[in-house]
Amino acid sequence: MSPWLTVVGIGEDGWAGISRDARRALLAADAVYGGERHLALLPPRIRARRVAWPKPFSIEPVLRERGRTVCVLASGDPMLFGVGATLARHLTVRDLRVLPAPSSISLAAARLQWALQDVVNVSLVGRPLASLNAQLHRGARLIVLSSDGATPAAIAALLTARGFGASRISVFEHLGGADERRIDARADDWTHPSVAALNLVAIECRGEHAGLSLTPGLPDDAYRHDGQLTKRDVRAITLARLAPAPRELLWDVGAGCGSIGIEWMRAHPSCRAIAIEANHGRQRLIEHNRDALGVPGLQLVEGEAPAALDGLPAPDAIFIGGGVTVPGVLDACWSRLREGGRLIANAVTIQSEAVLFAWREQHGGELTRIGVAQAEPLGAFDTWRQALPITLLHARKP
Repeated sequence: MSPWLTVVGIGEDGWAGISRDARRALLAADAVYGGERHLALLPPRIRARRVAWPKPFSIEPVLRERGRTVCVLASGDPMLFGVGATLARHLTVRDLRVLPAPSSISLAAARLQWALQDVVNVSLVGRPLASLNAQLHRGARLIVLSSDGATPAAIAALLTARGFGASRISVFEHLGGADERRIDARADDWTHPSVAALNLVAIECRGEHAGLSLTPGLPDDAYRHDGQLTKRDVRAITLARLAPAPRELLWDVGAGCGSIGIEWMRAHPSCRAIAIEANHGRQRLIEHNRDALGVPGLQLVEGEAPAALDGLPAPDAIFIGGGVTVPGVLDACWSRLREGGRLIANAVTIQSEAVLFAWREQHGGELTRIGVAQAEPLGAFDTWRQALPITLLHARKP
């Protein structure tokens, strides 16, 4: 039995650029869904009912068409930041067929003669501009799907503010169509406040610095904080014990300025984190830091554990950086942790250390003492200045 739904990729060249199979699917359809711009590209001989996407966007009207022959129009490759991927999460391969066209990213790479496997793709469609911050490294090549005509100017301003003003920007309007246009400039010389709404931005990063490291343990001055910060060396050890993996979720309980959750999410684009923090001022610090360090998707929960944990999705790992002495926090976290998940808790006071010792007697786990010293001047000489020692509890849930 043939799939009832076909997703057809279409470019700026419209009907002339789609495949024979795509044309047959559209001619046979009872209904065609798509954006108004895509629907306008179809010739009059397509007799199907034409339905523009609802606002706000939803695929529910399409899913209710089951039993009819339906097509959906999508830009370029529907499986690349497209509606095809959204529909595939709700339908089986027996229901859905996808007929792609060249994506705008592929077309831009061809124009620039960039190897696609060496390019980082970023979509700012429905996503914050701050998502770009995590990708800024000297020598990196980025292709960015714009949200609107003002996106290139916003990108140029961000690059300049982050020390990457020398980066080369190429903006492509209406790629693959009769109105295709290319604009090239340095980020710090960008003079176009707005371009065509349908555009894509290619960036060759050139900067005053290499960009922030991809490994855990960013410099402490990368964060805005009020002193409640897991320091760099301890943070690197803590992240190593948390061991982030793709698609995993972290709870950062007593998040402070958000450093652990932020570096967890920087480990892989699909890593997710929830920062739980009761202090209003620190919540604002977390909001600043997550944007500045390129992970605006970090979820912030305002409240104090254990009450603030109610209703949150079960995590794969939990870090407790503050509040281990609050009755019920450790047990509540342990009970919510997935099987095989990791719980890490750091203690600096005698009282919090005693709580970790007592909890370990009941549940097991490893205890590690971390001591870090920095060389500092003492008169005409140098001496070691010892930081407060940290006791780290590491337990894996059976």
